[in-house]
Amino acid sequence: MESIGGQAVIEGVMLRRKNKYTVAIRTPKGKIVVEKKNIKDHRKGLMSFFKLPFFRGMYSMYEMVSIGTKTLIHSNNLAIEGEDEKISASELFWIITISVLFTLGFFVFLPYLLTVLAGFNEQARPVLFNIVDAVIKLAFFIAYVAVIARMKDIKRVFQYHGAEHMVVHCYEAKKALNVKNVKKYETIHPRCGSSFVMITIAISIIVFSLLPLAIKLWTPGFFNINFALQKTALAVLRILVLPIIIALSYELLKLAGKYPKNILLQAVSYPGLLLQKMTTSKPDSKQIEVAIAAIKKLI
Repeated sequence: MESIGGQAVIEGVMLRRKNKYTVAIRTPKGKIVVEKKNIKDHRKGLMSFFKLPFFRGMYSMYEMVSIGTKTLIHSNNLAIEGEDEKISASELFWIITISVLFTLGFFVFLPYLLTVLAGFNEQARPVLFNIVDAVIKLAFFIAYVAVIARMKDIKRVFQYHGAEHMVVHCYEAKKALNVKNVKKYETIHPRCGSSFVMITIAISIIVFSLLPLAIKLWTPGFFNINFALQKTALAVLRILVLPIIIALSYELLKLAGKYPKNILLQAVSYPGLLLQKMTTSKPDSKQIEVAIAAIKKLI
């Protein structure tokens, strides 16, 4: 059976299988609108190496962000009634730009700066430094989720997130796709992006701990330069190695999904499952109907 993934969108669900995806959205008038689209695979010729293990994770992240952004904007424009509230192309550009800058600043640069200011020495104790950095990142992320979860619109997105997981569970169990059956399943799923976030944090501890050692080996005089310049360069290098971390995390997440009974992989997935308890909520019957419409159109 081919695996199905997806995400919650505004008043709906996006589900994907291989080179197709569907978006189901409930409009303000109560109608469920479902669209099915093909995904163009750009991995041809010189790009074909992105089909290989490790590299495929980088391409999958690009694809996920691209499709996710498109479906979020599409769902927003369908789920609202006023034309003046719809998002234009220029507004979309600024939304993405500000979101990326906020993410890098709040979840990459700020935790790194706070770890430095706390007195931890990255060169002398890279593992301890990066564990502290990861703990601060995680604390920021959990606090961020806890704050936005109080917003009415986000609460509904989290309910659709739960509905998305429940219909996938029902499909994988080979049960009839109806509201009664779907309600029997959990709102958490091992292949969720929340698990990906936790795996990424764990992998980053290892990769970032090796970074100062690699720099010292390749550029022995690096740690003799100006302290501020040194820390700025290290922070930028962390961003540059993010594709490697994403690739490794993707492969680990795929393994966890493929071997759900493996004890070691279960341990890797467990923190992500706990996080999903914050990012998913029990949906109502009408929200489940939307998720069912999405998966039926997809299969």
